[in-house]
Amino acid sequence: MPNRLAHETSPYLLQHADNPVDWWPWSPEAFEEARRRDVPLLLSVGYSSCHWCHVMAHESFEDEATAAYVNEHFVAVKVDREERPDVDAVYMEAVQAATGQGGWPMTVFLTADAEPFYFGTYFPPESRHGMPSFRDVLEGVSRAWTARRAEVGEVAGKIVKDLSARSLAFGGDGVPGEEELAQALLGLTREYDATRGGFGGAPKFPPSMVVEFLLRHHARTGAEGALQMAADTCEAMARGGIYDQLGGGFARYSVDRDWVVPHFEKMLYDNALLCRTYAHLWRVTGSDLARRVALETADFMVRELRTAEGGFASALDADSDDGTGRHVEGAYYVWTPQQLTEALGEEDARFAAQYFGVTEEGTFEEGASVLRLPQDAGVVEADRIASVKERLLAARDRRERPGRDDKIVAAWNGLTIAALAETGAYFDRPDLVERATEAADLLVRVHFDTAAGARLARTSKDGRVGANAGVLEDYADVAEGFLALAGVTGEGVWLEFAGFLLDIVLDQFVAEGGALYDTAHDAETLIRRPQDPTDNATPSGWTAAAGALLSYAAHTGSDAHRAAAEGALGVVKALGPRAPRFIGWGLATAEALLDGPREIAVVGAPGDERSAELRRSALLGTAPGAVLAFGIPDSDEFPLLRDRPLVDGRPAAYVCRHFTCDAPTTDPAELARALSR
Repeated sequence: MPNRLAHETSPYLLQHADNPVDWWPWSPEAFEEARRRDVPLLLSVGYSSCHWCHVMAHESFEDEATAAYVNEHFVAVKVDREERPDVDAVYMEAVQAATGQGGWPMTVFLTADAEPFYFGTYFPPESRHGMPSFRDVLEGVSRAWTARRAEVGEVAGKIVKDLSARSLAFGGDGVPGEEELAQALLGLTREYDATRGGFGGAPKFPPSMVVEFLLRHHARTGAEGALQMAADTCEAMARGGIYDQLGGGFARYSVDRDWVVPHFEKMLYDNALLCRTYAHLWRVTGSDLARRVALETADFMVRELRTAEGGFASALDADSDDGTGRHVEGAYYVWTPQQLTEALGEEDARFAAQYFGVTEEGTFEEGASVLRLPQDAGVVEADRIASVKERLLAARDRRERPGRDDKIVAAWNGLTIAALAETGAYFDRPDLVERATEAADLLVRVHFDTAAGARLARTSKDGRVGANAGVLEDYADVAEGFLALAGVTGEGVWLEFAGFLLDIVLDQFVAEGGALYDTAHDAETLIRRPQDPTDNATPSGWTAAAGALLSYAAHTGSDAHRAAAEGALGVVKALGPRAPRFIGWGLATAEALLDGPREIAVVGAPGDERSAELRRSALLGTAPGAVLAFGIPDSDEFPLLRDRPLVDGRPAAYVCRHFTCDAPTTDPAELARALSR
């Protein structure tokens, strides 16, 4: 008999709907049930493409005996961390504080007042490698609850008190300036892996936000070292196993320092961020590799992650059937020499093995290799490479595909809208701009609750909106996507929608002194209100909001939005020099602030070739965080078009920054020079 998860919108929760564990979703009713029965809660947090979540589910939550024990002694609550990042954040903070590490699945035991008292991540079915078995943990917690209740209460109270006492120093007054950004660059240089690209050791995550900072810093200052780190890192990732050499798109991270073996799940947010990053790298360097990767990644997202409603699904699983009935990580993506021969014949298989780094020993498990481009093969026949890739793709398509999490997350779709809109504009791919527009339409149609003043829901699935309120990153990243779409399409309605969202940020998320909270003032009260300015896999809601507020202020001249952006950037002044790897988007936003950002208005008749040339020069300008409006003179689509006449009857571009405007120009080359200084 299905448990209470059968009617949820989360694919992760639905994966557990037929477990013998009597799961509850996170809800007041679950805590009331624990209070009524006088038992603790077992909180299990994960997500649908999490490998070890699947393992623990199969070993423990699908086991009848384990489930019976859980049902008798606990109220079991299952949470999708992607639907409820606020719940995940506050308990992950407690797990990390107590154990020094964290991860998913996250396993936390709570009182009926939601206070945590025992923590862990994955627990095996039998004790091994110093880890207790899950059954031992359950029995130990149950005994403590029954026999040492006062002690449990003291522990829980102390944990909550310690979490509540944590205060965030965000730098006080002032915004980051030249000195802080130079110190941040120096700090990144120290942590840079000059041999392999990227920063730090294994595991290596794609540093999208840091690369954006490096590109903007180079654009503003001319620092060649910043550009070199960005370009070399992007090339290393694109040639590595973290990048899908056949189908495009990036895996979550590399387990080694050399980008060879990935953790194979493919997340929407990684691909959106990296698609935009490679497009921006191309804009600076003209690199063919950057162009190819940006377009292949965009095409991957549209082909593999786009849903029937026009949005973009959250993730592809790491695991799939290896052809023997076993669910194995990476099975869809890896190759042995024999599999190459079966797909290509002996001669082309030898060529492909050399080209893609497939060895007899293998680079992954059981003699299989992850495809990569391990060295420059010199001049190779493009038609032969294309033929080999086409045949390998056809062979791969006959394998069982990884599962897809069809949940639409507002924030990640906002990042995707920005990436597809800009990539489509740069490379003359109007179909990508159209896909971005359709995703934006879905967010407005399904995720906006206009009756509640344009409040934003975090998730939907199959066109049905989820019950969870949007958090700061949802408002910020969707606003970022809408602002990018406005600049690419010339449709001012997207600027208006961004304004609706950012007004809610000002009203619901801003604290005293310019700090920002991750949840709204009227959101569900948790044991601690989450507040984190540092980047994780995506830009923090805090710095993403700062960036969107700054862009909106540049478009509209709003002092309130600019002041909020500057207040939020105080944290970058404090953390940028000390931890630049973990506040990359804040540093990128600070670069935009120092540069202005530039405000560009292009006026001219629709369809006029001269207008189109000026608009393209504006789009390809590298001035950090520049905003663009284009349309007919005095159009009411954008505030920047007001009082911007043609020049001698010809289309013209106006560039302003810091309340000062250059003379208008009708020359696309002159505009390009002005935006690349």
